[in-house]
Amino acid sequence: MNYLYEKVAYLKGLAEGMEINDETKEGKLLLSILDAFEDFADSIEILDNKVEELHDYVEAIDEDLSDIEDELFDEIDDEDDEEYEDIDFIEVECPNCHEILYLDEDFMCRDDEDNEVICPSCREKIVIDENCCNDYEENCCNHSNHHDS
Repeated sequence: MNYLYEKVAYLKGLAEGMEINDETKEGKLLLSILDAFEDFADSIEILDNKVEELHDYVEAIDEDLSDIEDELFDEIDDEDDEEYEDIDFIEVECPNCHEILYLDEDFMCRDDEDNEVICPSCREKIVIDENCCNDYEENCCNHSNHHDS
């Protein structure tokens, strides 16, 4: 910011050297312009200081938010790990679009008559064979593999 003050001082020095004074209309105009330049330099310096303060404040908020996110998402990840630790998944291939789905073995092996799922990719119904869980490793109803999480 000093360079603005230096330029204004230089222009004021030139005006003095040229003996410009406020006795003429042109002199009043030029001196008023130089005063306005100095006011602009003051305002810019104030704005620059405020921007620096805001920048520091935003950085502090960003660091605090980052700490909160780390805490929050670490807790969620820990809960998710515990929640899904004991779930066995069966890999099922959709017969229509061949998308691979991972389904909970307990869901697949229930005794309901309505053992079916909707493929999230093609929205077609996939019917699960009721004897499926007895031989899921043998590709029954398009199961390709059994996975423990």
